[in-house]
Order: sequence, then C-alpha cells, then structure tokens
Amino acid sequence: HGFVGADIESLTKEAAMKALRRYLPEIDLDEEDIPPSLIDRMIIKRQDFRGALAEVSPSAMREVLVELPKVSWDDVGGLAEAKGQVQESVEWPMNSPEKFERLGIKPPSGVLLYGPPGTGKTLMAKAVANETEANFISVRGPQLLSKWVGESEKAIRQTFRKARQVAPTIIFFDELDSLAPGRGGDVGSNVSERVVNQLLTELDGLEEMEEVMVIGATNRPDMIDPALIRSGRFDRLKIHTDNMPLAPDVSLRELAEISEGYVGSDLESIAREAAIEALRDDEDAEHVEMRHFRSAMENVRPTVDEDIRDYFDRMEDQFKGGGPEPQQRTGGGRIGFQ
Repeated sequence: HGFVGADIESLTKEAAMKALRRYLPEIDLDEEDIPPSLIDRMIIKRQDFRGALAEVSPSAMREVLVELPKVSWDDVGGLAEAKGQVQESVEWPMNSPEKFERLGIKPPSGVLLYGPPGTGKTLMAKAVANETEANFISVRGPQLLSKWVGESEKAIRQTFRKARQVAPTIIFFDELDSLAPGRGGDVGSNVSERVVNQLLTELDGLEEMEEVMVIGATNRPDMIDPALIRSGRFDRLKIHTDNMPLAPDVSLRELAEISEGYVGSDLESIAREAAIEALRDDEDAEHVEMRHFRSAMENVRPTVDEDIRDYFDRMEDQFKGGGPEPQQRTGGGRIGFQ
C-alpha cells in the first residue's frame, strides 16, 4: 500500500536482483556470456517480490517510523477477552467492512489499550497490524512534543496525512497520557491543549478516517483528556438506527425510556455495540435484535451521571433566579441560558 510509480519500479528491480541471485550457482563467472538456455529459464517468482517488499518501502512512508510487525496473535499469551475486543474493534472494520455497512454502523476511530507496564499493550497493537496486513506507524507520545509553537501540531498533522496516503494504516500512540493530558490544568500549559485540539480535529475532522485506525496505549488512563476517550473516538437512537436493519422485536420507545443520561454519542455507541453483539452471535447476521441492544447498554455507560446532572440543575436554578443572583456584566447584560 502507498507505492507510487517510482516505488514499483524500485520494487521490480529489487525482485529481479533477488531472482538473479537464485541462479548465480548455475552461472560460470569465467565465461563472458550467460548461456541462452539459462536465460530462457530465468523467471521472477512471487517469493522474489515478497523478499523485495521487505527491503523497499513506499516513498511516502520514509519520513515517518514505519514497521511491518511479524507478531501474530499466537505470540500474545492469554488476554483472551482483550484480544477479542481488539479484533472486533480493529480487525473486523479493516478486514470485513461490508459487515458494518450491512448493519448500517460506522466503526470506531480508534481503541485505547490501558494497563500496567509489561501487560502486552504494544504486542497486541503489532499483532493486529500484522493480521490486517496494514502499515504500522508507531509514535511515542513525548517524541511529538516540541517547545516551538506549532511544531507538535504539525507533527500530528503529518502523521495522519501519511497514514491516509498509504492506507490501510494503523497509527499506534504509545504513552498517550504524556501527549494528551487533561486540559485546563497547570501541567503541560498551552502545548498540551493545542496537541489535544489537533488530535480531536484529526479524529473528528472533515477528512475521512477510512482504512486508518488509531490505537492508543497508556498506563494512566485517568490522565488522558476526557474528550479523547468519549464514545465514538477512542472506545471500546432514531438517527443512529436509520440505516440499521432492526428485528421486529426492537422497540426504540423502550430504549428511549431506559436510556436516561445517555447523550447522542452514547446512543451512537450503543447502536454500534449492539451491531457488534449481533455479529458475535452470527457473522452473517442481517438484523439487530432487542437483546443485542440490552447487552450493549450494559457495556456503555451514560456520559451524564448523577453528579453532572445535579451540577447543571444547580446552575440552571441559579441563572433562573432560584438561587443567588448571577454576576452582572459591566455592560448591564446577564450571564445565563437562553
């Protein structure tokens, strides 16, 4: 993936050289000419091109660190549940996009792997890249941070641009907590805020993330900016089920009644998770049933919990006159909800 004309020419030449090396034992170097009978038998085989692919990389990928992992799922011991979730979130969308299109859902932009050091996060990311035959761009969070204004954001833009050029690609952000800590604090100052904003722009921007998947890894998920790990970015009703074939037993009214506290992105995640549940039951599933939605709601937590609801209720009471008078602006206007 990502090879332009000049790259293919280099690949062909390298494959020809590898083929020539196979015939060297049959060539008498003391002779000036190679016998015509040997020339007629010389052919370039698939194995020559495979060997050349290991040595010739796309020119578009030479500016970034590219790795072609040789790690398979067999090399990842245990972690059956985690492996299953990564396969569903990354492998399925990249290897079988037609399944998601059939059920009318959009796959997640990325997944977040978190756990103590040495638990296999990087190994799983390499394994899934190998299984999907995707280009693999590995980025350590601190490598992208720069003291010069705009350089960190530029590095992120270039990483995503290269990934799109040579798609399918998996971008692996190691130590994501150092790259995208929570905004609003004193740590990281404006650099971290600009980096988080740029990441959000790339994940949710106008340019499609088709065949580009982002995997983040961290030991401290609590340090990552909440906007990055909300549903639909790094993760795991009527609007979100319009293109989804629903079984007759699905009641959107019932789902609406039991989904208090779920915001729009949560409902999108529920629809996606329900479709994945259907595919778990049957890879050829053509409908999503009510039991799949109920199971999905057990895995997706509402964004608006009691604490958040109480906070905004108090704010609304205050601005509507139920509490202390809100602060007056110098121009005579009042801060409040319209």
